[in-house]
Amino acid sequence: MNLFKYFREEIIKSVEAIAPGLDTSKVTAEPPRETSHGDVATNAAMVLTKAAGIKPRDLAEKIAVALRAHPAVSEVEVAGPGFINLRLSDAFWFDRLAEVLDAGVSYGQSDMGKGAKVNVEYVSANPTGPMHIGHARGAVFGDALASLLVKAGYDVTREYYVNDAGSQVDVLARSAFLRYREALGEAIGEIPEGLYPGEYLKPAGEALAKKYGPALKDKPEDEWLPELRGFAVDAMLEMIKDDLAGLGVKHDVFVSERGLVEAGKVQDSLDYLSAKGLIYEGVLEPPKGKLPDDWEARPQTLFKATQFGDDVDRPLRKSDGSWTYFASDIAYHLDKYRRGFGSMIDVWGADHGGYVKRMQAAVKAVSEGGGDLDVKLCQMVNLLKGGQPYKMSKRAGTFVTLRDLVEAVGKDVVRFIMLTRKNDAHLDFDLDKVLEQSRDNPVFYVQYAHARCHSVMRHAAGMWPEAVGPVPGVQVLARLTDPAELGLIRLLAGWPRLVESAAEAHEPHRVAFYLYDLAAAFHGLWNKGKDETRLRFLIEDDRELSLARLGLLRAVVGVIASGLGIFGVTPVEEMR
Repeated sequence: MNLFKYFREEIIKSVEAIAPGLDTSKVTAEPPRETSHGDVATNAAMVLTKAAGIKPRDLAEKIAVALRAHPAVSEVEVAGPGFINLRLSDAFWFDRLAEVLDAGVSYGQSDMGKGAKVNVEYVSANPTGPMHIGHARGAVFGDALASLLVKAGYDVTREYYVNDAGSQVDVLARSAFLRYREALGEAIGEIPEGLYPGEYLKPAGEALAKKYGPALKDKPEDEWLPELRGFAVDAMLEMIKDDLAGLGVKHDVFVSERGLVEAGKVQDSLDYLSAKGLIYEGVLEPPKGKLPDDWEARPQTLFKATQFGDDVDRPLRKSDGSWTYFASDIAYHLDKYRRGFGSMIDVWGADHGGYVKRMQAAVKAVSEGGGDLDVKLCQMVNLLKGGQPYKMSKRAGTFVTLRDLVEAVGKDVVRFIMLTRKNDAHLDFDLDKVLEQSRDNPVFYVQYAHARCHSVMRHAAGMWPEAVGPVPGVQVLARLTDPAELGLIRLLAGWPRLVESAAEAHEPHRVAFYLYDLAAAFHGLWNKGKDETRLRFLIEDDRELSLARLGLLRAVVGVIASGLGIFGVTPVEEMR
């Protein structure tokens, strides 16, 4: 149960009994800003006062009378000009704890999405080399966001767009050909400028030598280049998939840009826009500020992006007559829309920020307003060691590989830490800090809470074998009367709302913040038990209270595991 949704509906029922037929769409039920104010706060009287023709304070008092009769409400306060604060009964919280225990790891599962199809496209790095640390953040963010949306009831497709139609693929093919000659025994010397220098292309060169022998060596480029394009892209994609698998990331669909071009879908999408009068021949105004040396006023094929919220109209053809990247991207998003994805989420690097408006304009145009594109930009990751910038081994030639990072600290650590900041905020990844066993290391702190719970349950099984059997009933759970215990139950009961709000905002980092707060509340209760023996989880001469506290621990375990499951992180039962 999302308890705030539930009470919003109860508040609206109270309003309808007082003033039927009001528009209640702006009525909210949320946690109060100050916990001392209660458990649920509503703005109902403030937003309905005008339509109801009743002063906000007077309307609030009328609503409060109705809510005081609700069996789950122990206290109602009208505050300020007309805000209403509710305090809920202990019995209500014990029912929520029983609900958590019954649901286990599935607690928080929602039908909010109602099975709506969502396409989450992430990583989509050029297939020219291995994944690097910058790709890791987008990969983890996109993967966790997809899992979060699934938890919230959406039908999600994880997609990778393969940029295999640009000039960079020709550079890749030439680089692979150089490694092919090397594999045949030729001394290639220093890698020429303009080709990819990383040694990761050596296996591709060896595979080419095995497949073709010396047959390609003396042929002109126009004969071997088309063949090597596909071969090299396939080899790089296999390496990329392997790198991502090491991070626990797997896509459902790979879509080839070259495939779209060769199928005529770029031309088709532009014909579609042209038929709607959205493409024209024109001359763009010069860019504001300093005029680039290569800028020239020339007629171009332009898309009317300004008609859909962009700053300027956008070119669709280059000066050599070939398509711009933007033209291919229009075709790709039209293809997604035609595959049934009215809701699309693209995860890009922060350096693509200037591309967002034009792509959103294009989606509005090709979908006639029926499609929605949310672009999530992931900022840079700064790799540190002991607080100082750090360079790991550079097997790729010029950058730190994702594989290096995963090998250094492990998949779970990489995934969790990448989600401890909002995607558009810079992230410091300190190789020492992320392995530190302290409260300052969120992945350790959360995992330690999960492991501590299991430690207590193992100890309890030795005292009372039946202690880890059936879920304790509400009457037993009602023994949990300490404010710290009730506070932990309240936090657990807030998990469904957190799932829905994070999914709606497309912000999986909220899960990391929640898990840290949950771990802190648990560790706080543990520490209280060290000082006050009556608050220890296991009390030998009070089996019933111990069972109630074990139930609380099992609920903590279930919710932490649920949150870590969204992150693709394996919860641990012992810290090593």
